[in-house]
Amino acid sequence: MLGTTLTLAIRSILRHKLRSFLTTLGIIIGVAAVVAMVTLGKATTAAVQQQIASLGTNILQVRPGQGFGRGGGGPRPPDFEEQDVEAVKEQVAGVTAVAPQAQATATAIHEGANWSTTINGTTNDFFKVQPWPLTAGRTFSPAEEAAGKSVCIIGNTVRQNLFRGERAVGARIRVNNVSCDVIGTLSTRGQAGFGGDQDDVIIMPIKTVQRRFTGNRDIRLMLVGVDQAYDSQQVQSALTDLLRERRRLEAGAEDNFNIFDTAQISATLTGTTTLLTQIVAAVAAISLIVGGIGIMNIMLVSVTERTREIGIRLAIGAIASEVLMQFLVEAIVLSMLGGVVGLLLAQVAVGILTPLMQVPWTFDLQINVIAFLIAAAIGVVFGFFPARRAASLNPIDALRHE
Repeated sequence: MLGTTLTLAIRSILRHKLRSFLTTLGIIIGVAAVVAMVTLGKATTAAVQQQIASLGTNILQVRPGQGFGRGGGGPRPPDFEEQDVEAVKEQVAGVTAVAPQAQATATAIHEGANWSTTINGTTNDFFKVQPWPLTAGRTFSPAEEAAGKSVCIIGNTVRQNLFRGERAVGARIRVNNVSCDVIGTLSTRGQAGFGGDQDDVIIMPIKTVQRRFTGNRDIRLMLVGVDQAYDSQQVQSALTDLLRERRRLEAGAEDNFNIFDTAQISATLTGTTTLLTQIVAAVAAISLIVGGIGIMNIMLVSVTERTREIGIRLAIGAIASEVLMQFLVEAIVLSMLGGVVGLLLAQVAVGILTPLMQVPWTFDLQINVIAFLIAAAIGVVFGFFPARRAASLNPIDALRHE
């Protein structure tokens, strides 16, 4: 009986192809919008997590100043000193390494090619704190760090613009007026969270940068690596106490430095993108309700058009439940067809948009299955009333209908 009912439903749908397509259009748009928005939202979240992970997952970034949106007037807070770096290494439990940084901008030149870039002065602890492997060459030797030798490790953007595919390690470049030997090349990291190019950098020993570029011994940033066995909040609290003591801040005075926890940043950004995805998906799901109302409307019209057919079926022995099942199955088939088309359309849209948004494409089986089941459920909910109306017709009145 179910097979016969399904056959009748498909025949009825095929008799009015355009009307059936227009009926399912709301379901198609709703399913496609929900699946596409959720998939793109998860892809965006994955991209954000990947960018944060490239900075290191257990890192505290320590800078002088009171952070974004605070402070304002008054004297500029003092930068950090080399003694601060040593104190953090020795006195804060849970710290694996501390990488001081001093930055400057400069123009790098090699055989007629020039490129404006960022000079980052640091130590080998920089490569211990965050994962940034080299594609060729080596890091600084202890002697090069101690003496402030003119050696450098270049990012992929600098390498491409200066060397045009040629081997960079072993070559000599000029950075402003400083001649520098290239001892290593960095792997590609891509864009940072605020859109900057992380590969557009030249890394030198911090003493070299301080002596030849900045002209002072100030440290504008410390990257503090935290052991995973320790609670980052406790390490951050101990670090805050140590820096307040070293910077001679009185009790009750505001910190004249700020500490950013990359793990907290990752959690905050992930939570934000997830919430936005849910809001957009909820808005898109409204079209599913509209599609369900469209199905109910067309099914009511179909019941009116086929009143005599229903009367004949009831007169020759069909029971009310069989008539109800016929129209209910027809509504469910319409919804399921709309769901399938919507899923296919969503995958096409995601395949086009993910390269444009520069986010990874992933197929989420769960959201696709849920969207399809919701489409089928809409057919049941919005198809039941027309089906019940058809089943409750009086055979005599139905046969008299013109």
